[in-house]
Amino acid sequence: MLLSLIVPCYDEEEALPLFYKECTAVAEGMDCEYELLLVNDGSRDGTLSVMKDLAEKDSHVVYLSLSRNFGKEAAMYAGFCNARGDYVAVMDADMQDPPSLLPGMLEKLRTGEYDCVAARRVSRAGEPPVRSWFARRFYKLINHFSDTEVVDGARDFRLMKREMVDAIVSMSEYNRFSKGLFSWVGFRTFWIPYENVERVAGKTKWSFWGLTKYALDGIINFSQAPLSFVSVFGFIMTVFAFLMLAFVVIRKLIFGDPVAGWASTMSVIIFVGGLQLFCLGIIGQYLAKTYLEAKHRPHFIIAETNGDGVTKIK
Repeated sequence: MLLSLIVPCYDEEEALPLFYKECTAVAEGMDCEYELLLVNDGSRDGTLSVMKDLAEKDSHVVYLSLSRNFGKEAAMYAGFCNARGDYVAVMDADMQDPPSLLPGMLEKLRTGEYDCVAARRVSRAGEPPVRSWFARRFYKLINHFSDTEVVDGARDFRLMKREMVDAIVSMSEYNRFSKGLFSWVGFRTFWIPYENVERVAGKTKWSFWGLTKYALDGIINFSQAPLSFVSVFGFIMTVFAFLMLAFVVIRKLIFGDPVAGWASTMSVIIFVGGLQLFCLGIIGQYLAKTYLEAKHRPHFIIAETNGDGVTKIK
């Protein structure tokens, strides 16, 4: 039996050696063969050099260096496309996904009761309060609008059977939101709760704006609710405008009172114009994603690797 460990890395020069030491120590103690797939997502520091050094001294290490920074979703997909294991795990190199959980996850899968064992954080200790608050609101929002459930505190860290990985690879959409994809494909999932662990080294690459954009992508990818909102809102505004027009006409015919107020009229026009632009912006987001999907550009391009039979473009 082969276990594949996929580790997407972006500027993890400091954390990667510490992760490798801990992860390999855990993997060596597990009753299976393993491969460590290190995916360099266009790092700007010495991450690739560290990967090459590890690959030279350890035959378990396979590095995949992307031609540029494609993003974590693409790096994960590159790992899924090239993982050969009967069981496949994906985890971060910053040690926020504790390798010590892997033996228990594998043991749970081997019972045959589940197809996936995933980790979820039950606390956000160490995170800025504002960031934690927005994260919780995001999970409530996406689960309210989407038919696909995304568990609060869910991490990308999970161990899956080959059948589930093949299903994820078959979903070749360009705009990827893996937390939603993991849930959408189904399969029986067991959740392991754990306390939040801070980075072992380096700095997070996720800014507040980056997380906000990622959250919006998740909502748009797995919900048509924003489009439904635009349609309903447009209908309500049309009815409201018709009633206001009737009011103005009746007021003029019956009472002979012309409608005055240039300032209030302009305020209404500007308000309605702003709402129209907002609605067009929502429609534009869906249209932009459709445009990207229609181009059929590759998700990733691997420029350098030490692996054999690697899928370099997909």
